Amino acid sequence: MRIGYFLSCEEYTPAELIEQAKAAERAGFSGLWISDHYHPWVDAQGQSAFVWSMIGALSQATSLPITTAVTCPTVRIHPAVIAQAAATSAVLTGGKFRLGIGTGEALNEHIFGDAWPEADVRLEMLEEAVEIMRELWKGGNVSYRGKHYTVENARVYTLPAAPPEILVSGFGPKAVEVAARIGEGYVSTMPDGDLVKQFRQQGGGDRTAQAGFKAAFAPTEEEGARIAYEKWPNAGVPGELSQVLPAPKHFEQASQLVTQDMIKEAFVCGNAVEPHLEQLKQYEDAGFDEVYVANTGPNWQGLCDLYASEILPKHGS
Repeated sequence: MRIGYFLSCEEYTPAELIEQAKAAERAGFSGLWISDHYHPWVDAQGQSAFVWSMIGALSQATSLPITTAVTCPTVRIHPAVIAQAAATSAVLTGGKFRLGIGTGEALNEHIFGDAWPEADVRLEMLEEAVEIMRELWKGGNVSYRGKHYTVENARVYTLPAAPPEILVSGFGPKAVEVAARIGEGYVSTMPDGDLVKQFRQQGGGDRTAQAGFKAAFAPTEEEGARIAYEKWPNAGVPGELSQVLPAPKHFEQASQLVTQDMIKEAFVCGNAVEPHLEQLKQYEDAGFDEVYVANTGPNWQGLCDLYASEILPKHGS
């Protein structure tokens, strides 16, 4: 199983994200995940860098492969524009860019006043978006009139040697079925072996299955838990709320029901090696091919050093 580093655009400035990516490459991580948000989840995170600018900068700062985790190509940005952005990213990275996509959250997608569709409609829109992007990546002139999107006389001129792979996020059976049918890979944030098995059995085969988890490196477990609770209380918000709440203030309100102990369960906190190894083993046992770890708080260099000395050499990453 390959181990990569997850860049959180919601929490760090552009300069910090670039420094983290360089540190991740020095440490021996195998690739980068990067989030795509218009807003942070809560104001305490404080950032929301535009992911396509970041990918351009990262392509010149490191040689690591980059995957969006994940982009929503359906509401806030038209899939024809995402097709151009992804193609350019693939060119800049020498073909080492993969487009991770999902059905998104109202938090990021509602900003123009569009109605936020229910989950089944969002999956339908995602399939149509993928069809448009793949058609544009063929390089010809494209006109398209579908149920959700119109494209008229569009052509993407700057194209990589091969189209970017599309990896599809899924947290339930319907989304995983779509991922298996239309994706070159699968994306999750849970060590759920049943969903990986479903993906493979319904058409995913041996395609890449990626996942990610969060850590809060700190001198003690309690200090890490404090940092995680301050920055990411939304990690304890259950169910579909994360897809339908429209603003950081609503996540802050919902997070009032979340305790620090709940966040402690969701994060790997502190500076000990064993909890990281245990978390990685859960994802490996679930059948994932790649797992990406994100740090929260100021001690990201400590996490990189821990992985460089104690974890990556043992995993052969």
